[in-house]
Amino acid sequence: MIKTDILIVGAGPVGLFTVFEAGLLRLKCHLVDSLPQAGGQLSEIYPKKPIYDIPGYPSILAGELVDNLLEQAAPFKPGFTLGERAETIEKVGEKMYRLTTNRGTQIEAPVIAIAGGLGCFEPRKPPIENIARFEDKGVAYMVKNPDEFKGKRVVLAGGGDSALDWTIYLAEVAEEVTLVHRRSSFRGALDSAEKVKDLAAKGKINLHTNAQAVGLVGNGKLTDVVIKHKTEGEITKATDYFIPLFGLSPKLGPIADWGLTINKNAIEVNTLDYSTNVEGIYAIGDINTYPGKLKLILCGFHEATLMVQSAFKYIYPDKHLSFKYTTVNGVQGFEE
Repeated sequence: MIKTDILIVGAGPVGLFTVFEAGLLRLKCHLVDSLPQAGGQLSEIYPKKPIYDIPGYPSILAGELVDNLLEQAAPFKPGFTLGERAETIEKVGEKMYRLTTNRGTQIEAPVIAIAGGLGCFEPRKPPIENIARFEDKGVAYMVKNPDEFKGKRVVLAGGGDSALDWTIYLAEVAEEVTLVHRRSSFRGALDSAEKVKDLAAKGKINLHTNAQAVGLVGNGKLTDVVIKHKTEGEITKATDYFIPLFGLSPKLGPIADWGLTINKNAIEVNTLDYSTNVEGIYAIGDINTYPGKLKLILCGFHEATLMVQSAFKYIYPDKHLSFKYTTVNGVQGFEE
């Protein structure tokens, strides 16, 4: 039986930063994640993707951010149960929960912090009839290693941040990059959209708007993508890879059965401290929802910081929390 102060469900960036903030308050953490390594989507889906909105870093690779967060958390000696899914919880005391994973591992803690990102997820696939035939044979739903596309012809599809960011990045790596989007405007960041349009204007990428990929061609391996324009008909584009980036379909999985208030696959929380409707259980990061919610890593860091302050008071109601800036002595503490 593993015992800890805060049991964190999800070892993504927000979960890892929670370890640091809790450690400053001398609270021990244990993290559970269904993925075999820490880092969540940053490690599993796009470790080489640059991230631009982390304070102090004009640009940082997702995998590098995970490494930094692990280094930051290391002095507080967190425990990890990786490759196991959080399955059930039960209350075993006035202020004590027991979580059991799908492999039978049990962890007890007075506080549970759900930092599961999008929960269980799978890529949204475009409605192309034969797309499954080319999966791992030219069709990829994520970019794990951009070096794989060096000197290759790549067709991306989508209009969100991932499609824009990877178009910009691969323009410097691949032999030829084509972006297909069904609208003339993009959902992603305005700055990224402008960069993509500028690349197209300079002839560094091919940009097809008001268009969509409708067919794939190849004999055992992808050789062409059929692109249909709203007004100009169909064209066939030779390519080595087709990467549709339409986001992920989130599913809460077993968490949906924990008695929490759920709204559109997200957990409703009180923005005072990101507590749920169940005492002692909090939700932080992309998995929660509240008015004005923004699904950004930096917002999750903020939520984690406030959550651990509340968790400390919940665990130790008779102890006075003396807040000190980390620039003073590196550690916050408490007084009896």
